[in-house]
Amino acid sequence: MSTEILVYILTPLAAVVVVLTRLRLARGDAVAGQFQISERLLLLHTVAGTIALLLWVPFLAFPEDSFLGGSLVGIVALGFFWLTVMAGLLILTRWLPTRGRHADDRATDGWSKGPGLSILAHVGLLVGVSVFTYAYLTSAV
Repeated sequence: MSTEILVYILTPLAAVVVVLTRLRLARGDAVAGQFQISERLLLLHTVAGTIALLLWVPFLAFPEDSFLGGSLVGIVALGFFWLTVMAGLLILTRWLPTRGRHADDRATDGWSKGPGLSILAHVGLLVGVSVFTYAYLTSAV
């Protein structure tokens, strides 16, 4: 499978990760995991992911010689994607185990019984953004 096709397949999946993370964690009091995460971290993930997608999709759709298809738009979009990945990996820290006599049990929600869905989404986003970066650097897109 060519890198270009892979980029076009992974782009909507990146949007799904951003949207589902926001939906899952929007209720601040009843989210799954060991720790509560900062609302600012969730906001950073959502805003950076949205900006990345709003720049990346036109970058893919418009010709190279246009402003929206130009390399500056692609670089800025990749920067926001990497910011989204870092925020997403920090969101995963809510699943880190705690030790000690007064450690609370993990909270659960209706989405899953453990961190599997979150790990799949955010490690998948890391792989996807790595593919985007590789495709950009090799001029595949």
